[in-house]
Amino acid sequence: MKIKSENIENIGVLRLEGELDASTAIDVDKAIKLHLEKGKKHLIIDGAKLDYISSAGIGVFVAYLEAVQENNGKIAFCALTPSVLSVFQMLGIDQIMTIVDDEQSAKTNLFES
Repeated sequence: MKIKSENIENIGVLRLEGELDASTAIDVDKAIKLHLEKGKKHLIIDGAKLDYISSAGIGVFVAYLEAVQENNGKIAFCALTPSVLSVFQMLGIDQIMTIVDDEQSAKTNLFES
């Protein structure tokens, strides 16, 4: 798993590549925590190169959902691969988190909130 972190205004962006499972979820957890500690209100998770996600991987994002929302922020996923998107849909995550086609749509969605 490769994680590329960026900052865009008050948004933390994580670009994930590879497989997000129990063994790599720890690294994603640290990256999210770092963005929040730096005062980033919103998070964009770019899944264009994410090949696989397990329930442990999804659990990382769900664990931070309440904390982000309490800070009037949002988590938006963009460019998810079809296989990853289907996991989100099967688990109903698409009902509680924002999933859009591309990064620009994610930014628009976050700034409209």
